[in-house]
Amino acid sequence: LIRVKACGICGSDVHGYTGTTGRRIPPIVMGHEAAGVIVETGSQVKGWKIGDRVTFDSTISCGKCPFCRSGRINLCNNRRVLGVSCTEYKQNGAFAEYVAVPQHILYPLPEGLEFPKAAVTEPLSVALHAVNHTHLSENDTILVTGAGMIGNLVMQSLKHRGMKNIIVADTDPVRLKLAGETGATTMLDPGRQDIEKEIMQRTGGMGADAAFDAVGINPTFQTALNCLKKGGSLTLIGNYAPTVDFPLQLAVTREISLFGSYISSGEYPACLEMIHSGAVDTDRLISAVAPLSEGPSWFKRLHNKEPGLMKVVLLPED
Repeated sequence: LIRVKACGICGSDVHGYTGTTGRRIPPIVMGHEAAGVIVETGSQVKGWKIGDRVTFDSTISCGKCPFCRSGRINLCNNRRVLGVSCTEYKQNGAFAEYVAVPQHILYPLPEGLEFPKAAVTEPLSVALHAVNHTHLSENDTILVTGAGMIGNLVMQSLKHRGMKNIIVADTDPVRLKLAGETGATTMLDPGRQDIEKEIMQRTGGMGADAAFDAVGINPTFQTALNCLKKGGSLTLIGNYAPTVDFPLQLAVTREISLFGSYISSGEYPACLEMIHSGAVDTDRLISAVAPLSEGPSWFKRLHNKEPGLMKVVLLPED
């Protein structure tokens, strides 16, 4: 049993707030980007004790299915995601004073790591998983479509991997500015610039080696795909839209590799170290830290796309 100390509002929570996803069927306690302190343990718990400072995976995996046994816990046949209520299951999350989780999804916090920063571990793990899932070389030119939380963390993860040519595209000037301040080498606005033309000019007419779509709507998907060189790769993370138009002939004749990347699969320890060491700038991404009691107003502000808002972390203890 975890006393929740901090829980971040994910974009999927905001979509749940509007009812658009179908995966937050009320009544449900949402929230899956969290950290806290163990206050009680079950009779079979080993290796953990009351008072331990922890974070935990957003996904409860079974540990028994073929995917779990092969280490791909994100694809667990019996997975349950915290804060999700759908037709298959309901699993209350961490926008609460307490949340109960199984011991196998717990991770200890490094000494001195603050709880709001620790709550960023989950979204960082999503970004790092996508980067690890993609074949990259240090001198590649890489495009990231979407400079929101996940897009920024993908960009910072690429920077941490030693990538030197990272292009970020977004229509929000505030997010683009932040991307430049946290590691992007080039920022492009598709509302003002022809992204494909810009990238072709910067790559001698070849195109980007790899692209990451952190949004998941038709325009960002098309931009990412069209900007790739022959033999390039596109990694899909965002899935805001259930479907996009897929130019089959373009993908086939240019031999494009397409990767889907779903949540994370064991990246938490690396992410905690990246946050604790300062390799990832979380301070610039956390826009506000507020009491859980103010959660409804912050959800509304996020839904209204208030300029400058990135990550809002809620604290059950005022």
